[in-house]
Amino acid sequence: MNMKFVRTLRTPHSERYLLTRHKSQDIGAMDVHYRQDGTAAATLILFQEANVPDSEVPGILKNIDEMLFPDISMGEKNLFFTVVRGSVLGTFLPEK
Repeated sequence: MNMKFVRTLRTPHSERYLLTRHKSQDIGAMDVHYRQDGTAAATLILFQEANVPDSEVPGILKNIDEMLFPDISMGEKNLFFTVVRGSVLGTFLPEK
């Protein structure tokens, strides 16, 4: 699967990405938290509307692993994923 990763947020210990595929279709969002012990925990939220089949999830995780994390990996057991399906309800901002 040809995917593009757009970083939308970065802090000293975390990042957030938007995942898109062909024709710029958004398929998900991912938050990554880097731990002090050298491991990372990621939550991948696949958008229900993108209709990504369960059978594609392992390939998506492998692609994320290879493209974004050169120093850690699932194979080395220092990169962990939680995968969730959901729908975007909107962006909510505090009232002034």
